Parts: sequence; C-alpha cells; structure tokens
Amino acid sequence: MTDRQDSETSPTETQQAASFTNDLEHRLIDSIKNHEGVTRRAVLGGLALAGGSMITGVGTSTADDDSNSPAETGGFGAPGEYTHQQFDPHGFLREFNTGESTNERDAIFGRKDDLNGGVYEENGQTVREFNFTAINVEQEILPGVTFPMWTYNGQVPGPTIRVEEGDLIRVNFTNGSEKMDHTIHPHLRNRNPRMDGVPQNGPGVLKPGESFTYEWQAQPVGTHLYHCHTLPLKAHVHRGLYGTIIVDPKPERVYETPRKYIDYHGPITEEVREMAAERARSRNMVTHAEYSPEGFDGIDEMVMVMNGFDTNFNGDNEVYGVNTRGFCYAPSSTDAYNGEWEAGETKHPIQIDRNELQRVHLVNMIEFDFVNSFHCHSQFFDYYDAGTSLFPDRSTIDTILQCQAQRGVLEFDYSNHQPGLYMFHAHQSEFAELGWMSFFEVN
Repeated sequence: MTDRQDSETSPTETQQAASFTNDLEHRLIDSIKNHEGVTRRAVLGGLALAGGSMITGVGTSTADDDSNSPAETGGFGAPGEYTHQQFDPHGFLREFNTGESTNERDAIFGRKDDLNGGVYEENGQTVREFNFTAINVEQEILPGVTFPMWTYNGQVPGPTIRVEEGDLIRVNFTNGSEKMDHTIHPHLRNRNPRMDGVPQNGPGVLKPGESFTYEWQAQPVGTHLYHCHTLPLKAHVHRGLYGTIIVDPKPERVYETPRKYIDYHGPITEEVREMAAERARSRNMVTHAEYSPEGFDGIDEMVMVMNGFDTNFNGDNEVYGVNTRGFCYAPSSTDAYNGEWEAGETKHPIQIDRNELQRVHLVNMIEFDFVNSFHCHSQFFDYYDAGTSLFPDRSTIDTILQCQAQRGVLEFDYSNHQPGLYMFHAHQSEFAELGWMSFFEVN
C-alpha cells in the first residue's frame, strides 16, 4: 500500500464512488421527470437497465454534459449539483439548538437566528424557549428536483432541539400556512393533555394565522421527536412536519438514582454511581458547552432523520434519503478533489476523525413504508433504543431496523480502521438505490 493510500482517501477511490452514486442519481432524476406516470417499480426498473457500470461503480458521469443543463431538462439540474443552499444537510447534521439566543449569529441556512428564544430561570426551573412557524416551501430532494414541503421554520427536517433533563421546553408556535391546520405533538412524557398537540385536546388544531405556546417537561432522557398531529396524519408527516428533540441526562440525577438510567439489578455501590454519572457526563452536551462543530471531549455527534418522498402522490415513495436530500453525503464528480471537501459544496461524504467516538441520533420518519433501516459497511456499533438507557440495548451490530417514529443512538469509532471512504445506507436495497446511500470519509 502506498503512503498516500495509508494517509488519506485516494482520488481514484473518490472518483469511482462519485461515478457510482452520480450514475444512480442521474437515472433516478430521469425516472421521476414524468411524475404523472412514474411508480417506484418503474423507477427501480429503470435503474436495473443501468447494467454492470452501476454495480461496479465504473462508468462515466454525465454531470458535465451540456445536454443536462436545466434549460434543456425541464428545470432538472445536472446530477451532483444542488441548485441552491436553501437547506444544507451538512450544516443540519451537527446543528443543535439549546434555546440560547445569539443575536450576532446567523442561522445555518442564512436566516436571522430567531428560532432560539432564550434560556432563563422561572419558578426555580430552567426554561428553554423556542419560536416555531409552520410555512410551505419548495425544498430540493435531488439536484434540481423540488418537493412541496409543509415545514417547521422552512426546513425539513425541522430544527433539532437539545435540552437537559428536567428543563421546561417552551415553544411559541404560529401556523403560517395559508390553508392547512397544524399542531406540534411531542414524543415526551407529557403530563398535561392540553400540551399534547392533538385535535381533541387543549387548543386543538391551529388554523392559519393562529398561535399557541406549548410547554413540555424535558423527560425522559433520550432521543425523541416532534411532529404535526393533524388529520390526515400521513399527509402532514410525509410533507415534512417533524424534527428531533434530544434530552440530555443530568449527571447529578443519574448519580442519585442510577437504576432509572441503567439496566442493572446488582447492589448500587459508589463505583456504580460514579460509572453511571460518568456516562451521563459523556452524553450531556448542554452541560459541557453550547454547540461547537468540533464536538466535545472527543465525541462527534450527528442527527440523521430517515425520510422518503412520494413525488407523484400515489401512496408510494419514489425518493429516499437521510436528512431529506438523496445521496447528499456521497462523493460527487462535480466537486474538485484536493484532499478535503470545502464548505458550501453541495454533496460530499461526512468527514469524521478516526480517533473520535461517533454518536448518531437516528430517527425514522418514513411514511408509506412499514420500516426503514441503517447499515454501515466495515464497522459495527452499539445501539441505545430511544437513547433512554446509558448502556446499550444491543452491542456489536451493523444493521438496525426501525418502524416509523422509532429512534435510537448509535455509537462507533474507526480508530482501528485505515483512512478512506466507508459506505452507509438503508439495507432495504431499493431504498439505497433510490437515494438513501452515503459515505463517511475517515481521516
């Protein structure tokens, strides 16, 4: 093995991976141009015609072909290039909102940062306040291919909320839609039925222009979610009204009552308490510091929301992804490879440090399919179902299956791996071929 291969991903490997994914992407875009007649079966049939080049990853990308310009493809952009940065899945991946108001910082998507409403004490309790608005937007799901979304704050998935156990989450919600009723329903241990965000309780559904302030207790510890609970529910979920809530454990609470956080039936010794509290400290970003892109204490955290899109509204998804954009974490031959990927590039692998622990908050918000899955190549992970335990429910696995609204935490590292590209994708093969396939680039 050459020195270059031993130290970084080779350009040849990157070009092969880019050719492989761009080939899939190009055929998928071509297959859904005629929304009226396309079905998922037809899309997969079109992909099958690609032949051996798609399987081997050896082929010629058409991303630079003038015939694929938007003017000549009915508004469909060239494979590998997203037309704008309305939503950046790379920024979303590691953006956690704690309520801390930072007037000088622009939001990751270029808008004024008015999501975080502040953090303050009220009646002896920490309150973390957020401002949400439901609005309709067109968001890209493939390069040059947009989908009519119903969103929280103009993005799908909605903003990730991160709080500490015991906090009061206060969400000022306004329905900015012109026609549709909306709510926010939290998957938390909510003790006040008025705050459940369902049509039958409290304010019920909010009509266009109406507002309501939801208040939820941050419990239990774990990776949870929120979504609209307005009928028809499948339409509101499919169109994009969902997001993630992460509740970090409070180390002092874990020390006092460790049995609530670990599946352990032996004697509670001082050693057990300290071990559980240390686990809690490693999971608590809010206590450590406000979010930093560099992670904290050698841990790199990411949020991946698995979703899909029925582009012709026939009750069957034609496009799949993680964090909405198909193939968004795959190499692209439209990006010039120079040893690292530059900020602002539309599509590239997730950069990770082989010496850091990788922690993925995985949420499945698929509609029209019973299950979704996550599989990583050449690696195994520990899995914490819903993130509610400080010790894994399953250890040393490489594939996890989730139904809709199921979520969990994955932990793994590449410390004993060689640098390079490592694929991850849904292990329903059709989902992978239809957009849910990407790469980690280990350095």
